[in-house]
Amino acid sequence: MTDFPDLARPRRYDLVVFDWDGTLYDSTAVIVRSLQAACRDIGVPVPDDARASYVIGLGLRAAMEHAVPGLEQERYPQLIERYRHHYFASQHALTLFPGVLALLQALRARNHWLAVATGKSRAGLDDALASVELKGMFDASRTADETRSKPDPAMLLELMREFGTPPERTLMIGDTTHDLQLAVNAGTASLAVTYGAHEPAALAAFAPVYRARSVDELAGWLARHA
Repeated sequence: MTDFPDLARPRRYDLVVFDWDGTLYDSTAVIVRSLQAACRDIGVPVPDDARASYVIGLGLRAAMEHAVPGLEQERYPQLIERYRHHYFASQHALTLFPGVLALLQALRARNHWLAVATGKSRAGLDDALASVELKGMFDASRTADETRSKPDPAMLLELMREFGTPPERTLMIGDTTHDLQLAVNAGTASLAVTYGAHEPAALAAFAPVYRARSVDELAGWLARHA
């Protein structure tokens, strides 16, 4: 059972920033399958699951260039178009991980600022927020087409400036090494979730304050320590 937040306890973090895919949104498998299907569509080598999942969290162009290195530059737009086709065809089946909504509501009850830093586009994030009825839950967000993408620190630096929050009062939560490197580059603490795209051992190398194996475990740690 998730702990109730202790409203009398001083907050450790004022700003809590979440990655989206694989952290809040159960989309890792769909992203991997969509990328692999796009490669088959245009007749290029299909990345295995590990390579395809590694790119989750990056901006779309950077993700495609890593997943299919050496492709002629003029062919990447075609690969991206086919990826989007397959992803949006499956998007109706995507949902928040169970327990995420209660977790976010508990953080809001403690008056944390909540934000999203994602490799998705603005249109993609807005569609996802609308589909899971989360509009208004987050105080701000940054997407890969609005600023420099992970692991460049721009997303976190911009969010901290927006709220006047120093790095020591900011927590980045994500499921990939891109998210944790983003936190390192911005000088903030990070928390890793190990139920997403990247392997726990790779995440541990970035010394996150905690590694949560489930949403319930994440919610419990945040209730006690954030």
